[in-house]
Amino acid sequence: MPDAHDDSRSRALTPPPASKLDAEGQRLRRLYPHYGVKQARAKRRVPRFAYDYAANGVGDGSPNVAHNRSTMDAVRILPRYGLDVSRIDTRVTLFGQEYSMPVGVSPMGNPGVVWPGTGDILARAAQKARIPYIGSTVANESIEHFGRVAPDVYWFQLYPAPANGHEHSLDMVRRAEAAGAKALVVTLDVPCRPKRVGDVANGLEVPFRWRARTVRDIALSPAWAIETLRRGRPAFETLRAYVPEGASIFDIAAFGQQALGQAMDWDWIARMRDAWPRALVVKGILHPDDAERAVQVGCDGILVSNHGGRQFDAAPSAIEMLPAIAERVAGRARILMDGSIRSGLDILRALACGAEFTFAARAFLWSVAAIGEAGGDHAADSFLEELCSSMGQAGVTTIAQARQAPLWPSR
Repeated sequence: MPDAHDDSRSRALTPPPASKLDAEGQRLRRLYPHYGVKQARAKRRVPRFAYDYAANGVGDGSPNVAHNRSTMDAVRILPRYGLDVSRIDTRVTLFGQEYSMPVGVSPMGNPGVVWPGTGDILARAAQKARIPYIGSTVANESIEHFGRVAPDVYWFQLYPAPANGHEHSLDMVRRAEAAGAKALVVTLDVPCRPKRVGDVANGLEVPFRWRARTVRDIALSPAWAIETLRRGRPAFETLRAYVPEGASIFDIAAFGQQALGQAMDWDWIARMRDAWPRALVVKGILHPDDAERAVQVGCDGILVSNHGGRQFDAAPSAIEMLPAIAERVAGRARILMDGSIRSGLDILRALACGAEFTFAARAFLWSVAAIGEAGGDHAADSFLEELCSSMGQAGVTTIAQARQAPLWPSR
């Protein structure tokens, strides 16, 4: 946690009232006041196959996505009043870096299918807002690109490529270190590829191919089509280094399908610990015993997550497992969380349940799909405004206090 700061600097962190925002900021605040409005507009602007890819979970529909939301909504915080909350300080220090608030952008695979250039837009917004941006192995921009546009906030998320003794895995780790990534995030909760029924029904392939149904969906989404023509069809640019020169986007996608993915064991995580000199985070932990193993192999952070409801429908939500994992780890590693973080209030809920930092994906993605280039900045601004408001209503003024906010009923 950061040390105490002088009053003038703390006051500057509180978002200005709407009257102080520039004209564009006021317009976006008015038109897109909350998550649901942005999601609804995104649904109208992007093709059905692209919207379903991001919105749905695994299996028959998205019951685990709905469960994530219902358990988040069930968290109640008992507010305290009669306190001075005129100065809200949302800053937090994580792995030696100070961030403006305890939320970052979760790794997203192939977000450019939902809105072209999403990865670049969000990385630049994260750099501007001083919040972490986790670029995925299967993002549409390369490790090196993210290192250039988000040099102060970039983290790299690794999916393993096990062939040849993890030659490609280790090379990506070296590239991330050279690009200045502040943390390496190793995802554990994809031991095998799930069957996402909605994608199968929509005929979604990576990269997408022109079919009658695809053409129809695109024709109904002219803004998306124009932007895709301008930017080109998305590819997995980090993987381009491992295919022959001049390979097509289909060749790159085929390489990714063949090379990536394997159930990782703790010996493999220990190998990553030896190879990576900075903060190491494991993502996808839900069981307290797995959190204990992560501590034992030297992980610096544990990202409690059920992959946004996209991997295993029977899994509990991250917010349900967060208190037990925080209690088990007991300060030996930093506790992070993602899963249905849609607003500043959700950030506060997660902090009160034991998280030290949170990450969000769909909240940022829908903002870009709804608004375009300005969507990343608007999402970050909305999180900050909502977090300050929620903290003030709860009677807390710092992140340390937020983590002590009383839950109701008490746990």
